[in-house]
Amino acid sequence: MTDKPAPKPDTRFRRLKEKGSRDFQLACSIVDEARIGHVGFADEGQPYVVPMAVARDQHQLLLHGSVASRLMQQLASGLPCCVTITHLDGLVLARSAFNSSMHYRSLMVFGRASPVTDPDEKARCLEVLTDHLLPGRREELRASTPQEINATQVLAIPLEVFTVKISEGPPDDPARDLGAGIWAGVVPLRTVAGEPIRDPELDSAIPLPDYLGEL
Repeated sequence: MTDKPAPKPDTRFRRLKEKGSRDFQLACSIVDEARIGHVGFADEGQPYVVPMAVARDQHQLLLHGSVASRLMQQLASGLPCCVTITHLDGLVLARSAFNSSMHYRSLMVFGRASPVTDPDEKARCLEVLTDHLLPGRREELRASTPQEINATQVLAIPLEVFTVKISEGPPDDPARDLGAGIWAGVVPLRTVAGEPIRDPELDSAIPLPDYLGEL
C-alpha cells in the first residue's frame, strides 16, 4: 500500500445544501438498491471512471475483479478513490428548461480500497456480492473453486466518508411562469427486470428458478 497520505476530500455541500445528508442508514439504502457504481481515481495524472458491480457488507463497500486487472491492482495499492451511485427516480418537467430537473438519490463514498486476502473471508465476500446482485442465486450455484477465488481480487472500501444528495418534489417554477399554459409535473422512472432469456444450451427440463419468478 502506498505511504502517501490520502488527500482529505472536501465533502461540504456548496450548492443545494437542503438536498444533502450524511445519514448512514440513508447511504446504506442507496447502496443496497444498487447493482452498479462508478469508481473514480487518478493514475499518474490521468483520471478514470469505471463502472463496477457493488455490494455492501455492513460498514464497507465491496468490489471485485480479476487479479490481472490494472484497475484492481491500482486500487489495491491504496490509491485514493471515489465511488458514486445514482438512482434516477424521475424527470421533473417545469414550465421552462431552466427550472426542469430530475428526481434522484445519489451517494459519493471517498476512501482507499483494501484487498481482502484471507481465503475464507474472500469467499464470503464473493458470496455477499453474488447474493446482492440476485438474491437467492448463490444457493443453487456450484461452489467456487480455489483457482477461481485466487483469480479474483476482492476490495473493501469503508463506508465512512460519504455524502448523500436527494432531489424530490414538484417543479419549482417562479410565480411568473405558473400561468404559462404549459404542462408541468413529474414523470416517475424505475428500473424493472425483463423476461428471463434461456441459455440455448440449457436443458429444457430445467424450470425457471423461484428467485427469477419473483423479479
